[in-house]
Amino acid sequence: MTALLTRLTLQTIKIESNYVGRCLGKHTVQKPAPAQLPLTASTPKLVYLIFTKDFSTVDNQDERKKKRKDVFTNVGRKISERIIRVLDEKGNDLGLMHRANVIKLMDKQDLRLVQRNASAEPPEYQLMTGAQIHQERLKIRELEKAKPQTGPTVTKELTFSSNIGQHDLDTKSKQIQQWIEKKYKVQVTIKKGKNADEPENKIGEVFNQILQSMPGIATFLSKPQAVRGGRAFTCVFRHLNKKEDKAHRDSQETQERHTLNKDNRSDKESDVLHQ
Repeated sequence: MTALLTRLTLQTIKIESNYVGRCLGKHTVQKPAPAQLPLTASTPKLVYLIFTKDFSTVDNQDERKKKRKDVFTNVGRKISERIIRVLDEKGNDLGLMHRANVIKLMDKQDLRLVQRNASAEPPEYQLMTGAQIHQERLKIRELEKAKPQTGPTVTKELTFSSNIGQHDLDTKSKQIQQWIEKKYKVQVTIKKGKNADEPENKIGEVFNQILQSMPGIATFLSKPQAVRGGRAFTCVFRHLNKKEDKAHRDSQETQERHTLNKDNRSDKESDVLHQ
């Protein structure tokens, strides 16, 4: 009996030892060893390349040089060429001058120096006052604004019913005018009202009223036409081109002269009757 108990006790201890060993072995396998970390955890080369490009001294210098060429500005005393052609503030040619003499002339007359033609040989510069430089910059800005816009023209769309009230129509006409002034095209769609007694030409009158609210600004790109099986009409407004704008202004001036002459004749006839 004692031998049986001893055997059972040893067997129990052996089973528990094996269980503890398996548990410890399981945890040991699941825990990642430092030597097994993936080698791809190193710093990506792309980040390093982007960093060096953004903070490159050469790139920054190139950007500054490009900016200086594009901006009408005073070069100061930093004249890179030894001999240059100089114009005075009135545009008169002073001939070829050494940069040291140009600096002396600038100091004596309190003028600035601006590069006019870098491709000339030798390069051409002009002496100018600060006010002249400011005026030239304003001219450059106006020319930039006058350049035609690149890219596709934006088209705005507006839809409403022919039963629209006058106040709401005035509001929408102002919105259309704002878009037209920004050189947008505006497509307007007017749906027929549900009133059976509505005149057929009412929608056409609404389109004309919108156009008349923008004299000298807009015209029809496409005339009103029926859509949706005749249940609505649509048209596109656009800004006047230069030729149309000039024709409109000439017409206005002719009309004003005609009105003025008519008033003068009326005044003369009135004076004769009073005599």
